[in-house]
Amino acid sequence: MKLRRFLPLLLAACLLSGCGQRAEKTAAGTAQKAASPVQTAYLEDEAVALAEAPAAALDIALEPVASGTKTRENGKAVIDYSNTQDGYVMVQYTASTAKRLKAQVKGPTTTYTYNLTVGKWATFPLSDGNGSYQVTVYENISDTRYSTVLSAGFTVSLADEFAPFLRPNQYVDYSAAPNTVEKAKELTAGMEEPLDKVKAVYDFVVQTLTYDHQLAASVQSGYLPVLDTVLANKKGICFDYASLMTGMLRSQGVPCKLVVGYAGTAYHAWISVWSQETGWIDGAIYFDGVSWQRMDPTFASSGRQSAAVMKYIGDGSNYTAKYLY
Repeated sequence: MKLRRFLPLLLAACLLSGCGQRAEKTAAGTAQKAASPVQTAYLEDEAVALAEAPAAALDIALEPVASGTKTRENGKAVIDYSNTQDGYVMVQYTASTAKRLKAQVKGPTTTYTYNLTVGKWATFPLSDGNGSYQVTVYENISDTRYSTVLSAGFTVSLADEFAPFLRPNQYVDYSAAPNTVEKAKELTAGMEEPLDKVKAVYDFVVQTLTYDHQLAASVQSGYLPVLDTVLANKKGICFDYASLMTGMLRSQGVPCKLVVGYAGTAYHAWISVWSQETGWIDGAIYFDGVSWQRMDPTFASSGRQSAAVMKYIGDGSNYTAKYLY
């Protein structure tokens, strides 16, 4: 099917979301003094997207890696910004601590706050595209008050505009989901057109997953989908629906923006996809046999595609973007 025949449409698919610096190591291998005073910040936990209704092996070239050619580090943490041209930065808290940890990625227009786990690399997309970024690692002092552990600033010039939206990251970790990648490969076998792949993955998710009310009632801030678990259980919350769809499509070469925001007053998310003929389409969409229509997998699935739900989904003014992952 020729993509140029269709206007860009919105598709919703659910989601859920110190010490002074010591030295910076550059590509030349030299160390530069990078001391700065300790700062504090008040950081709120990101809400979990719960909205149920209105009110193959990974290509090694795409797997994030901490190359070590451009880093800033001290005795507690390291920020590796060696691969910013590929749309990501990596952070690890290396010291031992029982304190809560966060990383903040401040781009040209948006500031993102993430949770960190001691001793594990975390990958964060540079979702704002080209421009100046500041990445900061924080450790908790009390309540929502955090102290600065380490900070690094750098300028990003992407190799291409969709580089941040093809690779796995903390919210879409398909590198650790071989069953999900294999299922996506099976669903899209023989397909060349990106939107054909979108339709195949969308149909599978809507027809297979059910909304997990028990998880929605107990989920805590910081929840991250485990894609193979979602696939095996065939159920999930808003975040799971979106993350599974995005991981499947990215693993098959379809650039996707996982967009978090609001559907009315409910915290929600949707996906934007890219094709060579159309460029970015603000939302993945479904085909009703006649034309491409606005669609939201979780709402449609849990609402059983009722007339009221479909009317709500079809009105793009109900959706307000906040973050891109």
